[in-house]
Formats: sequence, C-alpha cells, structure tokens
Amino acid sequence: MTDLDRRTFIRQGAAAAGAGLLAGPFQGFFASAANASAPHGGHRLGYGPLAPVADLRDGIERLLLPKGFRYRSFDVTGGTLTDGTTIPGRHDGMAAFRDGHHHRRRGRRTSVLVRNHEVNGPVGAFGDPSTAYDTAAGGGTTTVEVDGHGNVERSFVSLNGTQMNCSGGPMPWGSWITCEETVNGPDVGNDFTGADNSQLTRKHGYIFEVPAGRRGRAEPVRNAGRFAHEAAAYDKRTNAVYLTEDNFGFESGFYRYLPPTSPMRRRRLDDGGRLQMLAVTRNANIDLAGVTGPPPEVGSSYAVEWVDIDHPDPDVDGFTNDQAIVAVGAQGRARGAAIFSRLEGAAIHGNVVYFTSTQGGRTPPGDVDPDGFGAGRGQIWAYHTTRERLYLLYESPSREVLDFPDNITTSSNGTLVICEDGDQGNFLRGLSRRGRIFDFAKNNIPDRTDDEFAGATFSPDYRTLYCNIQASSGLTFAIWGPWRRGGFD
Repeated sequence: MTDLDRRTFIRQGAAAAGAGLLAGPFQGFFASAANASAPHGGHRLGYGPLAPVADLRDGIERLLLPKGFRYRSFDVTGGTLTDGTTIPGRHDGMAAFRDGHHHRRRGRRTSVLVRNHEVNGPVGAFGDPSTAYDTAAGGGTTTVEVDGHGNVERSFVSLNGTQMNCSGGPMPWGSWITCEETVNGPDVGNDFTGADNSQLTRKHGYIFEVPAGRRGRAEPVRNAGRFAHEAAAYDKRTNAVYLTEDNFGFESGFYRYLPPTSPMRRRRLDDGGRLQMLAVTRNANIDLAGVTGPPPEVGSSYAVEWVDIDHPDPDVDGFTNDQAIVAVGAQGRARGAAIFSRLEGAAIHGNVVYFTSTQGGRTPPGDVDPDGFGAGRGQIWAYHTTRERLYLLYESPSREVLDFPDNITTSSNGTLVICEDGDQGNFLRGLSRRGRIFDFAKNNIPDRTDDEFAGATFSPDYRTLYCNIQASSGLTFAIWGPWRRGGFD
C-alpha cells in the first residue's frame, strides 16, 4: 500500500468511524524490538463507542468513555494537599510508582503519583519557600499516594521553585525526572508571555530528579542541558537518558544524556555527564518535520549517530529569550543534528523509545503554516536504542484522526496512550505497534478552551490509568474498567 493510499484509507475510516486504521510496515520490527504482542485472541483494537460517564466524585459527566469504564477525579486546582498546601494549576506530565508500604500494611492497591505543574512566570513558589529552588518560580511537582479508584491517602509538595515543569519520565530505580520547558532566568530577556525574568533568582531550563514517595533534590542536572526540555526516557542497555525538546517556534532536537556513573547502581542521576544530539548518518541537518519540504514517508528509517554538545549549560548572560532558547541546539545543528518540529512526549518499551513531534508531518488540506515551523497534525517516531536506528511509525492525516500528540505512555503490551493537545475536543487515543489508532476517552468538560490531556500513566499493575486535564484549573483522573476487551491489554 502506498503512503498516499494509506492516508486515503485513514481519512475514509475516520469519516466513517471517527478513527483511522493503518496497516503499517513495523509489524516485524516491533514484535522483536519491544518484546510484546499486538492485540490478539479476539481482542478488538479499541473499546467501542464513547459516551458520557459520571464522575464518581460528584456525579458530573466530565469524560466520555467506552462502556464498562468508570473514573474518579481528584486534586483539583485550588484544593488542598494533605500537607496543607494549596494545589497549584497546570497539571502536566506524571508517572505512577508502586507504593510498597500500603501494599504490605493495608492490602490495598495503591500507587505513588509524581505530578508536574507547568506554571510559568515569577508568581512565587508554592509550598514551603525554604525548600524552593527559586522562591520566585511557581512550578514544581506534587506527590500523591492514591488507590486504584482515585481515593487519596496522602499528598505533599515534592519539588518547588522550578518553572514550566512540562513532562519528564519515570526511572527504573524509582524516581521521576521532571523537565523545565523554558530557559527563563535573571540572565536572559523575557519570554513570549512578557513575564519579568528579572524577578527570578536562579536560572531555569534544566531537569531535576524527584524520588517517588519523598522530596526531590532542588538542584538541576546541568550537564543534561539548558533548553526547553519536555520529556525523558531511560534505557538501561545504553545507560542513556533520552530527552525531547519542545522549542516552540524554532527547530527542535532529540538528545541523550550519558551520566558519569550508572544510575541503576547509585539509584540516582548524577550531574557531570555528556550531552549529545541525534543526527542522521550522511544526511546533515535533515528536516524530519516537513518545514522546508516534504517530510519523510511513514515507514522511513534512518541510521543515526550522536554529536557532542560541548557547552550544555552555555553562558547566555544578556541574551534575548529567543537567542537563549537555541543556544544548546545550535551547537548540535552546527555538527549536522536532525531537525524536528516540537518534540514532546517520550516513553520507552523494551529497547524502543517512542516520541512525538506535535506539529510534524504534512500539512493537511485546508490547514496552513503561518509560523513557519510546521503545520502537520503530528508524527510518532521510534528510536531503537541498540540498533541505533530511527523509524517514522505514524503521521496524522488530519486533525480529526489525531490532533497534536503530546504526552505518551505505553500499556502492558506496548500500545501507546497518546494525550492530545489539539482543538478537536481533546482525546486520549491508542496507537498500536502496528500503527493502528483508536479513541479511548474524550474531555467532556463544558466551556473550556485551553484544556489538554496530559500525564497519562498506568498503575504498576496496569489496572488503573491515571491522567490529568491540564488547564489553569486542572485535575487528575483515575480510570478503570475492562482493559482486556481491547488494545491496551
């Protein structure tokens, strides 16, 4: 099937059923690379049509879900954590960890959630200012001990005084890496919001480590770079933390951080390592986003190499924000690094790192690219960490099928859960390793214009899917139901 025929097939399926199906070219690759089976044994791809379901917290129908699924929301912005702190807004990336204490003592199925809050501007740190990295910055993480039905046991501030904590990634030694999607600081000019950077007390644009169940270290991993970090994924085979960059309005890159010591042995991520940026072998500065020309076809694959970033934390004193935000990536591109459009979510399954390019791909008919950094509706990429090869798994044919993919996670069998950041109603969608897409949930909160799904993560036993609605007034959901009926099991 040609790519043109494939896209036509998806559009026709979307018009008929609200989702596209793609019989992609990765069936053999993902079966061996991810060591997990595709939907099998009579399982259908999705879970059936979506319908309003009442929130068990208060009876309001906030989500559309398939038949048999239930949910409870909790930790609404403006509420109170059990440590007495007011819950901040902009709930974003998140991961769930096993809560061994409650499993042993109470026999209850509980998880520890570490949750980002993507708050910008010098608005003051939430929580105790004495523990803040920067007392003027309002982002950070909160930690929630919660059961599989959304009943909160304990919640507290686990990192404060950071800024624009967007996504990150869970580490197998039991930590969350939280990423600042900014380069704000007192040394650079104001960002696009116009907020006064001179009020900040420290530089931002770093990653921080937050151990599950306790406070994180309020010091950045500076050698992992100062840029608009989005997400992180660790591969123990290569001992690398893979990092995405959402350089909104500019060229973005895919990075890896090689720590100086083994995190698995030390159970922490140390500073002082080496930062590198992905380049396609014998194709310097290839445009994989479709900004300067047609993007690659679905199924394309590339041998890659990694180029060093000599100055991961460069001196940008006196730079404008636009100059500072490209200071790291420009070093990689000078050595041939590949160009993407707005890299956001990342997740690892087996030895494959999946990551999203929110505005990559062909511009669908009727859409435009007014800003010059891509008006595609999104790409899903896959990087095989030991083969050192990059694959284009999926490209959205239209905003009705997939609209700006953002945070992602993987289910037990390797199917991706995709959080949308588009304008078609906000969905959680599934994408199988065979490149087939389906709808799982839709935001049903009325009169909200800035909402997006974020932070999707399964509990360690895969019986509950936790996710956030990111907004100025955000909240978190616990969703459970007949997973074995469809593609997430």
